[in-house]
Amino acid sequence: MTNSPELLPTAVPPRPPLHPPVRRVLFVAFDAVGLLDLSGAQTVFWAATKAMEARGLPGYAPCTASLHGGLVRSAEGLELHTTALADLAGLAVDTIVVPGSPHISAVLDRSAPLVDWLRRAAGSARRTVSVCSGAFLLAAAGLLDGKRTATHWAMCDMLQQRFPALQIDRDAIFVHEGAVWTSAGVTAGIDLALALVKADCGHTVAMEVARELVVFLKRPGGQSQFSVLLESQTQGADSFDALHLWLGENLARTDLTVECLAEQARMSPRNFARVYKQKTGRTPAKAVEVLRLEAARRLLEESTDNVDQIASRCGFGMEERMRVSFQRHLGVAPRDYRRRFARGDGAAA
Repeated sequence: MTNSPELLPTAVPPRPPLHPPVRRVLFVAFDAVGLLDLSGAQTVFWAATKAMEARGLPGYAPCTASLHGGLVRSAEGLELHTTALADLAGLAVDTIVVPGSPHISAVLDRSAPLVDWLRRAAGSARRTVSVCSGAFLLAAAGLLDGKRTATHWAMCDMLQQRFPALQIDRDAIFVHEGAVWTSAGVTAGIDLALALVKADCGHTVAMEVARELVVFLKRPGGQSQFSVLLESQTQGADSFDALHLWLGENLARTDLTVECLAEQARMSPRNFARVYKQKTGRTPAKAVEVLRLEAARRLLEESTDNVDQIASRCGFGMEERMRVSFQRHLGVAPRDYRRRFARGDGAAA
């Protein structure tokens, strides 16, 4: 006797998993790798896994691998045990993290096989991440062409010279461009890893991790790596220290032209413009804009003045001009910046 069609069992579609699978995070190691570039981000994922497992949820499965496996000596001298990349073939990788090195130029010259692996592997991973000068390896693999990119501030010029197609963001702590994330130097990899954890696991888990590691969660990509005045000092532009201090007290003025600044520096306008650009790497007009931007950032973080008042105090004149400057340099509007960074609940809109 045959079963009638209505009595035949129907196919039951498989149920989706109740929770997402464990995310495999692959840290790429190589000789002279920067230890904190690797371990800082790795510790964030380890702490996030503890927090997730405490909630009965899967976390991350970190793995440190190198081209040939075995012991890899970091730039600081510590040897790391690594898995060979070939041994991971066929395994699903969620995130590839490429640390940097203080000797990145020499690393890059001998890393053609690793660069080839990165070029292939990035296509199957959900996202690819660089810390500090790890951006050089991503760039060599063609993963950053035409993209806005962050790296250690001291290596921006070298990165731009080697890879002219990149759009170097010299100020950002980290940059997110599609499936690729890049960060500034060393500890900025912790900030980037916290942002990845927040995207994956939510704000509460990321905040819990930040508390455990005693770091700030609120330092997303828009915040600058360092102050303009500190940068000018490191570049040997101390001859303009007095001018910069004067500018800091006079940003609200509307006549901060080359002629005005040259007079303050007791130089001819032409010679001042030439020497200032040579010493600081910025034109006088760009320096005024960035100093105003920095002052506005501090007021948005610390004061209760409204945005219009801050724009006026910092010499932008009107909010729209300040908004354009914030978007150009930080990729965020002033009001959004305040929501991210304000240090108290009393900040005005």
